[in-house]
Amino acid sequence: MAGTKIVVNSDGSVKVEGDFVIVDKSGAVYGLGGREIISLCRCGLSKNKPFCDGSHKDNFDHEAIAFDLPPKKPIA
Repeated sequence: MAGTKIVVNSDGSVKVEGDFVIVDKSGAVYGLGGREIISLCRCGLSKNKPFCDGSHKDNFDHEAIAFDLPPKKPIA
């Protein structure tokens, strides 16, 4: 399986590229029409959720800057 790259865009979507499958909460697979790059909505304004349709323009503010999560808590 080839790698998957996920990019959190500033003021916009989450871009997913590579070899991936997207499923809904019951495990049904979204048909991606052969796409190897898609963008997922983060703002909630898309008419095509979970996919981005660009509705976030001038309505979403988040500067995507990477950071480290704290270590996982041990299982008790």
